[in-house]
Amino acid sequence: MICACGDDTASNNATDPNAVIDPGAGVIDNPYSSAGVTDPSNPGNTQNPGNTQNPTSSAGGTNPTDPTIPTSSAGATNPLDPTSSAGSDPVASSGSVNTNPELGPDGFPTLESYGAPPAEYTKDISATAKRGWNTRYWDACKPHCSWLKESSNDTTRADTSSNEAFLADFGTARNCNIHDVEVPTFTLGDVSKAWFGYNGTRSACGDEKEKGVFTCTDMAPIQVTENLSYGYVAGTANSKCGKCYHLQYDGHFANEMENNPPRETHKALKGKHMIVMASNIGMDVAGGNPNLPAGQFDLMVPGGGVGAFDALTTQVKKGSDFNWGAGFGGFLTECQNQLGYDATLVEYQTCIKDMCDAAFGDAGLPNLLRGCHWFADWYMAADNPTYYIEEVECPQYLIDHYMSRYNTSLENNFKKVTDWSTFKEGDVLDTLHCWKAGEAPPENGWQNPSAGCDVE
Repeated sequence: MICACGDDTASNNATDPNAVIDPGAGVIDNPYSSAGVTDPSNPGNTQNPGNTQNPTSSAGGTNPTDPTIPTSSAGATNPLDPTSSAGSDPVASSGSVNTNPELGPDGFPTLESYGAPPAEYTKDISATAKRGWNTRYWDACKPHCSWLKESSNDTTRADTSSNEAFLADFGTARNCNIHDVEVPTFTLGDVSKAWFGYNGTRSACGDEKEKGVFTCTDMAPIQVTENLSYGYVAGTANSKCGKCYHLQYDGHFANEMENNPPRETHKALKGKHMIVMASNIGMDVAGGNPNLPAGQFDLMVPGGGVGAFDALTTQVKKGSDFNWGAGFGGFLTECQNQLGYDATLVEYQTCIKDMCDAAFGDAGLPNLLRGCHWFADWYMAADNPTYYIEEVECPQYLIDHYMSRYNTSLENNFKKVTDWSTFKEGDVLDTLHCWKAGEAPPENGWQNPSAGCDVE
């Protein structure tokens, strides 16, 4: 295929219906999130905390026998009209959908507009389900699931073999700029006579920093009812982006032993349920142990630990001496260090919320403050709690906050941007227009290799 491209100002925010694009060609991804996990049977021995050349996800947690030792921290609509298909779902999903929903300040339907959650989300699954455990993190990096798959061997991310397969996996996970404004997850870049393909929008966890992209803050956990919450997780290396799971907390924790029983925090979480969606894949997230065969999910929680690659301190600037808590374990680990491991639930909740307020109270990112308080108030400051787990259909709320509202198909023609920090809500994106293979490009259109695009 030969493709000549030029700026197409008339088709901003629209895919060119005449473009011929090979979705498997020219995908360049270099994901930057972070990871660090340990063998549950040996919590003090941290395994590979993340490949600094090509990190994949991130994490946070503590050794319950010694809170100073980290055990893990693992961690489609028209963009200008969020109501255009904000409730659409390329495959069947659970949960009521209001066809004329009330929109919140983020342009999404409010949580209440989705109606009552299905009863299956809070049913007792303890008799039949396997057990696993949570760690926690919030590194703010571009999610692993925001990147297109790099090869046919990549089974974790969205299927790019066809547009139908791409949408069936809910496409790519949304990402946002430093101001929490959603931007494309991938763009058309490096267009030349010899090569044509997509580039993932670059992560703030790489060299781009402020110019790059971050986790959208509305992926922070949210309470649905007294006993049900929604959230996002980093799964194990054999997980799949866009899958959802029902977690039923059982009042125990990962490294529990006879002389190290569950604390008040774990017991307070018992019987609560979460529906979580995989938006990250932590290549070092533990796959399980004989007692917890379902393995580990690294729950995305603001204040849960910035992990190995840390874009959060780029997004929320607090100065070099600000206390972000343990890199692997976050605010709870810091509170354990201050209060000891046998403090009361209320003492931990108060300590964590004080740290939440100091970090996010004036940051202008209210979802981070909400999610951080959620960890103390709903999740009961539980450290590495265990649960029963089963796969379920995704609630529409999680789908809507996962799916890119720009990259609604593989046939995307957004022009590459090197600095996303100046992009504001409602700004119009430049696009590139391509000729079909066999059609003649403008005369002398390929004479300058750097001008594979005829700029109008």
